Formats: sequence, structure tokens, C-alpha cells
Amino acid sequence: MKHVIFGESHGSAIGVTLEGVPAGLELDGAHIARELARRATGKNALSTARREADAVEFLSGVFEGRTTGTPLTAVIRNSDQHSADYEAIRYTPRPSHGDYAGYIQSGGYLDYRGGGHFSGRLTAPLVVAGAVAKQILAQRGVAVCAHISSIYGIHDAPLEDPAQLQGVAEKAFPVLDDAAGERMQQAILAAKEEDDSVGGAIECVVTDLPAGLGAPDFGCNAEGIFSQYLFSVPAVKTVDFGAGVAFAMMRGSEANDPFVVRDGKIVTKTNYAGGVNGGITNGMPLVFEVTLRPTPSITLPQESVDLRTGEETEIEISGRHDPCIVHRAVPVIEAAAALASCALLGI
Repeated sequence: MKHVIFGESHGSAIGVTLEGVPAGLELDGAHIARELARRATGKNALSTARREADAVEFLSGVFEGRTTGTPLTAVIRNSDQHSADYEAIRYTPRPSHGDYAGYIQSGGYLDYRGGGHFSGRLTAPLVVAGAVAKQILAQRGVAVCAHISSIYGIHDAPLEDPAQLQGVAEKAFPVLDDAAGERMQQAILAAKEEDDSVGGAIECVVTDLPAGLGAPDFGCNAEGIFSQYLFSVPAVKTVDFGAGVAFAMMRGSEANDPFVVRDGKIVTKTNYAGGVNGGITNGMPLVFEVTLRPTPSITLPQESVDLRTGEETEIEISGRHDPCIVHRAVPVIEAAAALASCALLGI
């Protein structure tokens, strides 16, 4: 199931076209709306003040509430743009944002307003695509759930069983340990007070993927497929499967997952591999963690270069920006994982 995301942050609309959606799927509009509400802005001081209705309009691929099997195109109209806030930095790229790379690639013709196509605003149609993918996966008994695992060095409770994630999606701040979540929120607000931002990490679990999906080869590797989808999410800088970087501190006797039989099924006693061996799913929950960098758009003075003159300069960014995107990115990471799961299943 292929998808193409289109639009710009301050354009008239953003959207997604999905190819390969099975015909006859009854789209659950309420589910799609809930997923979008999870990543919505303007709720509180933890996120940007931009407010968008995020009402989804299906232009094609749906008839009488069911998918037709033809390309499904969904559009979300933009309405709350402050484009003038970006005029001052049109030719002075924000450090670590997509501004400079996009300017070079487009020959200077990119839409700079609000970050254009590089904006986190474009994760809204990704969530729509992911919501459709989740409905398809649910028919096969596959579920995708995630939580904030850390923000600015403050860690959530460890995830020991995927069942712990039940109900987390309904929380305003999706963590397992609400006390840790409160400390995370205070760190976000402290950074905002100092005109700065913080990053963090999200842990995600895909349950009930059958064993035997993927391949050790390039292009078909299960971890590679997931990574490709996950790195398409703005701000994602690392992807770890299973124990991830902790493998560097382990011996083989500690890192190996012993095989056992439970209820007539071959499983592993531990899941340090994150559900993947040799690039192929082994039937255990597929577990990964992504790290998201701090939001590049901060109001502290920063060094840049004037692209018209080639001279070094200092910029101060105004406008509305997130002091942290991690809590809003949880449904986005789930969406990317759901689409990757469909790809792995050959949907």
C-alpha cells in the first residue's frame, strides 16, 4: 500500500493519496478523528498555539462509506496560518531545520512559509493514512501501540508487557507512569520559559505480526522497511529495535532470546531482538524506539547565513512553535509503524 503526502504548512490544504487500499473497507471516521485529535495542536502550553480543525475530506476512493479499491485521496484544509511570521527568515535558514537543504534542492523555489513541505503539519495526513492502515491491520488481529519512553532524560516506566499500553492512547500525555509524565511536562515548560526546546523518545510495539515476514536482503528486511517509514517522520534521528544500543553493554549470554514452547507455540523467553531475527519477524512483538530531536525553531538568537549575500548573520525566530513535539508525535509514529506493517504483510 503506497502513500504520497502532499501540500505545505501554509498552503490551502494538505493531504495524502493511498494506493492499494483493499476494496470494501468500511472507514471508521470517528477513529480517524480520534487519531488526529491525539496529535492536534493548540491544546495547552506544551505545544504550538496554532489551531486547526483537521476535518478530513475524502476526494476519491470511497463510495457510500466503503473503500472502492481505487486510489484513496484525503484532504485536510488549512485555516490558521500566520505566514508573515516567516518573511524575516526567508533567506536565513533556521539551524537544523529543513530550510537550507530544501532551498538548495529546489533551487530556491520552495515554499518557506511555516516550513512548507518540511513542516510537522504534514504529519496530519500521515496520521490519516496510518488510521486507515490500522483498520486494515485490525482485521488481521495486528495492533500498534506506543508511549513516550523519555523526554530530556526523564524516563517513563519500563515496558515489560504490551498489555501495559492498553488505555495509554486515551491519555492527554501518553505515558505509563503519570508521575514521570508530570516531570516531563515540567521540563518542557521550563525549556519554553527559556525560549528553548527539548527532545525525547517514543517506544512502539506491533503485536501479532506472524513469523516469517521479511528477508535478510536489502529492500525486504523487516527492520529496513520499518526504518524507511519511521525516518520519513520529521525530527526522527535514530531507530533502535529491541534492546537497541544496550546491546553494546551486553554479552551474548545476556542478549540471546532462548526459545521455549508456550501453549503449543514456539516463542522466546525474552525479546531483546525486538521480534526480528535475520531481518525476518519471529512472531514475538516487534518492538522499537525512535529518538526525536528538539524542535529546531526556538526563539533564542541563533547563527545563520544570508543566502542572498553569503554573509554570516544572526536570526531570531518569531511565530508559534512547539517547545517539544514528542507527546504529539506518538500517534504519528504509530501511523508510520502501521503503514510499515502493511508493507511487510504485502498489503
